[in-house]
Amino acid sequence: KQWYQRRVRGSGNWGSAIAKIVGSNTSRYPELFDRQVRMWVFEEEVNGEKLSHIINTTHENVKYLPGIKLPENVIAVPDVVESVNDADILVWVLPHQFVKRICNQIKDGIKPGAVSLSCIKGLQDSSEIALISSLIKEELGTDCSVLMGANIANEVANEEFSEATIGCHDASMCGVYQNLFTTSYFKTTAVKDSETVELCGALKNIVAVAAGFIDGMGLGGNTKAAIIRLGMKEMMQFCKLFSPSSKDTTFFESCGVADLITTCYGGRNRKVSEAFVKTGKSLDVLEAELLGGQKLQGPMTAKEVYHVLKSKDITSSYPLFTSVYEICYKDQAPKHLLDTLSTNL
Repeated sequence: KQWYQRRVRGSGNWGSAIAKIVGSNTSRYPELFDRQVRMWVFEEEVNGEKLSHIINTTHENVKYLPGIKLPENVIAVPDVVESVNDADILVWVLPHQFVKRICNQIKDGIKPGAVSLSCIKGLQDSSEIALISSLIKEELGTDCSVLMGANIANEVANEEFSEATIGCHDASMCGVYQNLFTTSYFKTTAVKDSETVELCGALKNIVAVAAGFIDGMGLGGNTKAAIIRLGMKEMMQFCKLFSPSSKDTTFFESCGVADLITTCYGGRNRKVSEAFVKTGKSLDVLEAELLGGQKLQGPMTAKEVYHVLKSKDITSSYPLFTSVYEICYKDQAPKHLLDTLSTNL
């Protein structure tokens, strides 16, 4: 069986880093994959030129991943419907708030038997726990696996060693996905506990926001370690609420404790949250100032999780998640986090 790859995403740095890996591996395994990789790029102008044209002529995403060469078989396509034509595998790497809209645009053009893999770290906004992979599956009728892990995009793009976890219900696809994503510098492990893998990818962004608040207050490693400990506890608790069959071993894969640690010391959620405390500016303003068009996921995920907790009347069982929501959306002072830590051992 020969497979064909297409990217469905905005033109972010993580999407470009993933496209670099996939483009390399489709050339490496011609017996498995069609060489051409179509990458959907939300069209915009950079210095008077269309971004898709720049990528296709220079093989570099100069706005979101400057200085990194993409394989020549990665083709930027500004038409999202065209980007999925004849695709057997759809890899999703875009802000989670845009997924439903994109699904509606492409659903009539999906090839029968196509499958999806989501690299999106977020949840649907609902009174129930709703995964992005479930949304993709429901909207498109495709099976949807996930890839999550301790992956700072620029480090992956620079080929610094990283790991990731693939959550895959269909055992027959695990090997295909590992061939598609594994390189000498990007190691993947496949597990069947897909829901836990995906939830970890979303929930760790809430904890990273809290870590950023701690940095903004000028506090040190001991305090941040307490945030990480309590955050990991609430992540495990929340995962088991959603999926009672959730396996403890999954939390020790890259998608779990490793991703939590790296996100609390690097990444956009920590960075913007630190600036939020130091400058007093709103999160929306800081997102525009600091992220260069990328989207902040942590505060929105905190809001989505809070709605679930509130509907079940269990906010008191998740003091860290609740505190992050209240600081982001209810004008609670960041120092409230210290009260949360001191009263929740």
